[in-house]
Amino acid sequence: MKKVWVAILIVCMVSMIPMLAGAAAKPGFDDKEIRIGQWGPQTGPAAPWGSVARGSDILFKIVNDEGGIHGRKIKYFIRDDQYNPAQTKGIVKELVEREGVFAFVGGVGAACGMAVKEYLMQNKIIWVGPSTAIIEYVFPVNPYLFAVYPLYEDEASILTKYAVEKMKADKIAFFYQNDAYGKSGLTGCKARMAVLKKKLVEEISVEPGEKDLSSQMLRLKNSGADTVIMWVNPTSAAIALKTASTIGFKPQWISSNTLSDYVLMNKITGGMWEGVITGAFAVPPDSNIPLMVKYREATKKYAPEERWGTFYMAGILYAEPLIEALKKTGRNLSTEAVLKQLNSIKKFQGIGPPVTWSAGVHQGTDAIMIQKCGPNSTYITLQDWTSNELATWKKKK
Repeated sequence: MKKVWVAILIVCMVSMIPMLAGAAAKPGFDDKEIRIGQWGPQTGPAAPWGSVARGSDILFKIVNDEGGIHGRKIKYFIRDDQYNPAQTKGIVKELVEREGVFAFVGGVGAACGMAVKEYLMQNKIIWVGPSTAIIEYVFPVNPYLFAVYPLYEDEASILTKYAVEKMKADKIAFFYQNDAYGKSGLTGCKARMAVLKKKLVEEISVEPGEKDLSSQMLRLKNSGADTVIMWVNPTSAAIALKTASTIGFKPQWISSNTLSDYVLMNKITGGMWEGVITGAFAVPPDSNIPLMVKYREATKKYAPEERWGTFYMAGILYAEPLIEALKKTGRNLSTEAVLKQLNSIKKFQGIGPPVTWSAGVHQGTDAIMIQKCGPNSTYITLQDWTSNELATWKKKK
């Protein structure tokens, strides 16, 4: 009988271990560490964007080497979701419920982020700097989500204005990914065109994993477009340029900042990226401002195998405001305390645009730079930080 009771006791204790572990992990931190997570496509069609998640790691390593956040070191988790919203769901659930993360940073993919946005809010998990920019993230305000990235609608509006007023583009077409990311860009472009009393000569969509773009490129050519603004992933952009070239279609290509890593884009397009104009959410990666130099040197030290570029440094940019808020919070850490600091950030600037948040508005900026890919993948700045004067959301600040 005694053996039976011992066995029952052991079974009960073993069954309680996951519960106890979960309870211990819930706050997302302890006296020695703060747990932060990120998903990102390390493989699959959007793998070139995977360096965003790896880039954040550099900032966390710098912070840890400098003593951490009031004595606590950052423990960082990266997970590959292959740009698949279904996988993002599983990853986020695992990191929240098993690893007990305190906050998320970055996170590539509009559809991927939308798949977990409500879950994170329900579990009161802070999410700073989504690596995409759709209005559904921030309006109505989500008390736990803080956007660093300028909205795609604002960026597309600014780029469209530049194309019409500065480049004197006459026939503009829009080529976009058939999801929230692509459609947001299209919305911003069309809003600006309406103000300018112009219309697109063509608007064509593509599925994220589509490989044959011959029909889309032929339609763009037949539209007579002299300028094509595209809101697609890197692989789709490469296929588009190569396909367009085979049919003798060579417009001025303009892209969102999602394709502003010129070294990478030149590599996957076989050198065809030169001359492409893009938005930019950060100063050029070859800039010699002190903060950029610090980050480049840290990358050589901590991740010499990585190529320093726009997508990689984006991971740093998205995480900078969270680190700022954690430092300001002090040793008495809690979700509520960090939210208070995030909601009081005013004109914080790292390597990206100035960021301002309030309790009523969690879209941090509407400003972009405009750059052009020059010879040997160099960055030519065409226009400095520019805001979208049509952005109606700013009236809520």
